[in-house]
Amino acid sequence: MPSLVSGRVRWGSFRPVHIREFVRDLENGSMGGTYARNIYANVRAVLSAAVDDGYPARNPCSAASVRPPAVSTARVVPWLPSQVRAVRDALPERYRAMVDVGSGCGLRQGEIIGLAEDTVQLDSDTLRVTTQVKLIRGVAVFAPPKGNKERDVPLPSSVASALRQHMKNHPPVGIKLPWGRPDGPLTERRLIFTNTADGIVWRSNFNIQEWKPAVAAAGLIPTPEPGKPYASARQHGMHALRHFYASVLLDAGESIKAVSEYLGHSDPAMTLRVYAHLMPSSTERARRALDSVFGTAQEP
Repeated sequence: MPSLVSGRVRWGSFRPVHIREFVRDLENGSMGGTYARNIYANVRAVLSAAVDDGYPARNPCSAASVRPPAVSTARVVPWLPSQVRAVRDALPERYRAMVDVGSGCGLRQGEIIGLAEDTVQLDSDTLRVTTQVKLIRGVAVFAPPKGNKERDVPLPSSVASALRQHMKNHPPVGIKLPWGRPDGPLTERRLIFTNTADGIVWRSNFNIQEWKPAVAAAGLIPTPEPGKPYASARQHGMHALRHFYASVLLDAGESIKAVSEYLGHSDPAMTLRVYAHLMPSSTERARRALDSVFGTAQEP
């Protein structure tokens, strides 16, 4: 944990050098650039509030020598269908349908974990995303999807079939969690995915005990030596299923606007920034369109 948030600096003693060290620690850590920027933005906001009370006199984040953490410009490389299937097959049977929902409907991990029986109409063509499970100060709560954006996504028949079989093998379980915050009102959801003790799927446990071994078995990350942890590999986290979902839709010619809505992004511009390089080239379509009007070139 960067020294800035470990209690080593008094409020009134913050200097730009402390913020520069903090940014360096964020950039050298294993978290993604966007997440690091969110942490930095929160620290800057807290320091701004402290300035209003006179501690410190000036926000050190405003110094010319301080910049926010850099965001990686690395392009998303989506998994191949064979890789998605390999990871799915390597998971314990009770978790395999989570891959179907992630890769076939584009849900986030917290939304998959929070998927409730009453939001899935298996005889329809739509899945309603209304809830996620998130951790707040170590407490699991039900909450709206990211950005408070409920949404409808197309429900492929293959995903509906996988969910139908999953719920036959593992009937949904009523789980009570606070709503919105740790001290929020208790709310019950009949969750489709639960752990072996019929409780919520704890993200950290699932990622370490189930997901990473499956990703390693699929050959996407190395298998560690006995007693050693798996290496950090954020590009192969469960979010990779959303990247796969977006890549399939864009390759099929779906619009950025529609993909953005299905993913629950704040606006299509965000989707375009992440996935523009996956969109099929328009040059061949343009040639075909013009040839259909003018005909193919004839030899003189």
